[in-house]
Amino acid sequence: MAQGKRIAAARASYEKDALHSVKDAVAAVKGNATAKFDETIEIALNLNVDPRHADQMVRGVCNLPQGTGRSARVAVFAKDAKAEEAKAAGADVVGADDLVEQIQNGDMPFEKVIATPDMMALVGRVARVLGPKGMMPNPKVGTVTMDIAKAVSDAKGGAVEFRVEKTGIIHAGIGKASFAQDALEENVNAFIDAISKARPSGAKGIFVKRITLTSTMGPGVRIDTAVAAS
Repeated sequence: MAQGKRIAAARASYEKDALHSVKDAVAAVKGNATAKFDETIEIALNLNVDPRHADQMVRGVCNLPQGTGRSARVAVFAKDAKAEEAKAAGADVVGADDLVEQIQNGDMPFEKVIATPDMMALVGRVARVLGPKGMMPNPKVGTVTMDIAKAVSDAKGGAVEFRVEKTGIIHAGIGKASFAQDALEENVNAFIDAISKARPSGAKGIFVKRITLTSTMGPGVRIDTAVAAS
């Protein structure tokens, strides 16, 4: 199948295998995001880890300083005062047993789930549903907490959870093509820094092997991994 003229032109605008600074990579990707919608800017990092080993698992959360460009829909397991705190913070769904029933019925109009610690036994009843979708609350990424207001605010703003795939890749959306150049640069640097700080004890040698930035419909642009080692 012939390559589309738009993609061909985008690929011709930079050297495919060249390593770029974050600034130049953002400029290239942003400049090539010419679709008729506001494309998501995505980053992918190839890591030198084998997540089958517990001491090589990479997981965490990064609060992007400029947000993601979209507001996630959030569900919260909480009762009484904490439930009211969640509602006041802007949670889309708040409940307890009723929320369990809602999830069991397949009614899940949300992308993120937060819970207070005392609700985790209840949440466990739907772990088989939430787990495969990557929505199971976890204290390691701040989604099991008593500070419900902050967790909801983070989830609806710039909090991006990350977890290395079995192939050693981590990818995430870090903004929109409509973002200003410096805003995207700030988000890219924050995400790379978060991954670098999450280096597991079992990782040996070079941790970040490759970093690629792309837009929804555009070709990838490689970022010099030296930024992740600095």
